Order: sequence, then structure tokens, then C-alpha cells
Amino acid sequence: MATKVVHLEVVSELSTFLAAFDRFIACQGSPHDAFFDCGTNFVGAAQYLRTLVNDPTIRHALTSHVSYVWHFNPPSAPHFGGLWEAAVRSFKTLLMRLVGVHTFSWEEMTIALCRIEAVLNSLPLTPMSSSSMDVDYLTPGNFLIGQPLLAVPNVSIAESCTRVVNRWKLLHQCHQSFWRRWSTEYLSSLQVRAK
Repeated sequence: MATKVVHLEVVSELSTFLAAFDRFIACQGSPHDAFFDCGTNFVGAAQYLRTLVNDPTIRHALTSHVSYVWHFNPPSAPHFGGLWEAAVRSFKTLLMRLVGVHTFSWEEMTIALCRIEAVLNSLPLTPMSSSSMDVDYLTPGNFLIGQPLLAVPNVSIAESCTRVVNRWKLLHQCHQSFWRRWSTEYLSSLQVRAK
């Protein structure tokens, strides 16, 4: 069985990507393999970390932390990413539909990404038991924390004019809309249609 876990962070340049990657390793542990497309921030980070590892004065301090292999897709070939590029495509498509004309602050965007990450990592993989009465299912979140990250969407907020709704409710509404669209599109993608 193959599974994917999505981790989303907002980064603006190479140094912020390195900080985000450091946060990821601090929270999740060092991966065995790291897969990336050929974005300049990813390639630059790989080169920078490679120079650090090759520096004899700090090599001994880094060997336990930099034990992963960097893998890059061929340029202009996102289809080589397979499973993880499908998650990226799903995220980008739905995020662009949801954000639309709204402008989020850095903090609001970070909150929105964390909630979207929880939605994507709550994808049901398989039922926990063969009983039809059991509604528990195995998710990528089970592999992270031992339980689904997002069991039930939050209480519904009726879609209304954004001038009236404060920023927190706007984020909450965007999260609900993301959940609704993602679950609808995901479920429809599972239905096989014969020609």
C-alpha cells in the first residue's frame, strides 16, 4: 500500500525554504529520501546543504541531520512526481478557487494552509475493520499522530458577504469551502466511468 502525507508551508525565497525544511525535520524527523521538482529554491537548497556537508569543519555535526537523499524531477516534467504531484495539483487547484480575490495576511495564509493540510491528510485510505457498522478508517494522519487529523469538518457558516464577516470567519469559511470542494471532487474522481 502506498500513502502520501502532505506538508504545506509558505516560503518566499531560498532562506525561508531552508527554515521551513529545518522546521519540518525538527517536527517530523529526517526523511530518508526528499523528492522535489526543479524549483530554484529547492536546487539552491540542495547545493547549499551539499557544500555544508562537504565542509570538514562542520561535517561531524551535520552527518546525523543530513542523512537523506535529494531526488529531483526532470525539468518541465511534473508527471514524474506521480503521487505527490497529484497532491500538489489538488491543493493548487482548490486553493486558487477558494482564495479568489481575497487577500490574506501571512498569518492567515499559514492558518489556511495548516487547515488544508489537515484536510488532505484526512483522506480515507482503507476501513479499519471489515464491519459495515464501523465508520473508522485509516488515514495518512494515522501514520503521523495515530489518529485522523480531521475527523469532522467544523460547524457550518452560511456563505455571506465578506464585508460583514471578520477575518477569522473568512478563514473558517474558506476552510469549509475547501473541505466541501475537495471531498466532492475526490469522491467523483473515485468513480470509474466506462466509455
